[in-house]
Amino acid sequence: MTNLIFFESKKVRRIWCEKTQKWYFSIQDVLEILTDSSDIKQYVKKLKSRDPVLNGNWGTICTLVDMVASDGKKRKVQSADTEQLFRIIQSIPSPKAEPFKRWLAKVGYERIEEIENPELAAKRMREIYKQKGYSDEWIEKRVRGIAVRDELTEEWKKRGVKEKTEYSILTAEISKATFGMTPSEYKNFKSLEKHNENLRDHMTDLELIFTMLGEASTTEIAKTKDVQGFVDNKLAAKEGGTVAGNARKELETKTGRKISTKENYKEVTEIKIRKK
Repeated sequence: MTNLIFFESKKVRRIWCEKTQKWYFSIQDVLEILTDSSDIKQYVKKLKSRDPVLNGNWGTICTLVDMVASDGKKRKVQSADTEQLFRIIQSIPSPKAEPFKRWLAKVGYERIEEIENPELAAKRMREIYKQKGYSDEWIEKRVRGIAVRDELTEEWKKRGVKEKTEYSILTAEISKATFGMTPSEYKNFKSLEKHNENLRDHMTDLELIFTMLGEASTTEIAKTKDVQGFVDNKLAAKEGGTVAGNARKELETKTGRKISTKENYKEVTEIKIRKK
């Protein structure tokens, strides 16, 4: 689980680790906020030279994790969990240190709260989309779509489908049968960047509805037929997507309008979120 959050309109990358049940934050992003330094590597050297204890424990404090860079590519980034990040901040003479620590304590604890109470996660998600400018009606469909997607991936997991690559292949089968395009092709159709723009965040209400129909249908087919393994689930994905695809075509015939549209929400999603 990866999140991009903001402190005073400046981005901080973080990633949730299921193994340790902790958030890991990009040290570079934090230092850029607190120091306004143009050369973070040099600043780290000076920071470690001023604090021998920090220097001695730097290898323990820092964890290399994959995070998405500004060019959309994943790279190993020096990161630290909330506790270790507090230790680094203690050595930084900055007027922003105290407000940043209060902010960090809040956002670092959010995921723990959400695990204990999943409703909080949905509430925070709605708040973020609302801040970006999406309508309440769109937000409800997006949140419902996430629930439908989660149910589908849980079903795939139980039925022996391997995560990531196989999930992507099955998702592409549903999308192609539903819209006549794979997610990658759909992104190109909507003029979206391949790596750092979520296709579903740029779908219209009807596109979201037919996406849900394809995935919900796939889930029902998988359950009813009790399909096991990747090959049979691929067939179920195609069948589920075809259910949604046929419904889409029928609506298009009745209305004379295409469901798939080049419309996107780039202007909406470019608005910066300020986390307080």
